[in-house]
Amino acid sequence: MILAERMMADTPLPPTYMMPGIPGAQGRLELGADMARHTSWRAGGRADRFYTPANLDDLAAFLGGLEPEEPVWFVGLGSNLLVRDGGLRGTVIHLHGALRNIAIEQRRQNGWAGQDSGKFGVIYAEAGVASPKVARFAANHDLVGAEFLAGIPGTVGGALAMNAGCYGHDTWEFVSQVLTIDRQGRIHRRGPKDFHVAYRHVTPREPRVEWFVAAWFMFPKGDGGQAREEIKRLLEKRIATQPLDLPNAGSVFRNPPGDFAARLIESCGLKGTRIGGAQISEKHANFIVNTGGATAADIEALIAEARARVARQSGIELITEVRIIGERL
Repeated sequence: MILAERMMADTPLPPTYMMPGIPGAQGRLELGADMARHTSWRAGGRADRFYTPANLDDLAAFLGGLEPEEPVWFVGLGSNLLVRDGGLRGTVIHLHGALRNIAIEQRRQNGWAGQDSGKFGVIYAEAGVASPKVARFAANHDLVGAEFLAGIPGTVGGALAMNAGCYGHDTWEFVSQVLTIDRQGRIHRRGPKDFHVAYRHVTPREPRVEWFVAAWFMFPKGDGGQAREEIKRLLEKRIATQPLDLPNAGSVFRNPPGDFAARLIESCGLKGTRIGGAQISEKHANFIVNTGGATAADIEALIAEARARVARQSGIELITEVRIIGERL
């Protein structure tokens, strides 16, 4: 089955089309999608195909109809992603435009048996929901502990995939169960014990290819007003310490044990260093910003320079927190 002819990188951005060729698929397909429009760095090449499913059932039908050899990439808000300038072969699945349901879970069968249900509430959130929305939703329902999610600029799917965290908390601290989907479009319900969960890294314990599509989060009941004040305080701190006025992808590197990537980079005198339109932020050294016209190659070269300089000076090998995918020009 041929979904669409591959668009060349210099082809003008085409209109959006209904998905052809897969029975039951109801989402929308864009050919030759400019991934700079779908990543927070505002850089990178085009994807052959860019599919926004109508809902979870539609995503299942779509995946089940793809050819087995078709490369598949899942993207939310693109806030932790660098797509190289040569673009992506295959199909990008855009979850933020589709899987955006969030609700208080009333049933008592989702992995919180044994907990005192009078002290906890459970939120069901699909993978396309923005993490800050979970924080606000929890506070508005008098649940506490989710405030840190307001400082994570991505989606639930991305937060689950990398165990995103800040301000002393990580996503998987609060995960009760998750839903995943495989290449055949089958949905699976899994628990935390099915995964190796580490700092900014999550992998299945058994070899399998699946993607997160939803999760149940369990938060203590508490003072929603106080939680909203904490969200406000954390957002003010984020504005004061991070370069939010320029396109960026958040923290570029993981913090090494017992230290901070920003401190190591700054100690090498790299704040303000530029390659093309990319710059190591003068406000926060673990951020690389697009000052205007930066290519993915500019950003990747600056990442490599920071890693090399820190390794030479300190002997510490920084590990990227951002995901780099696609082909070089």
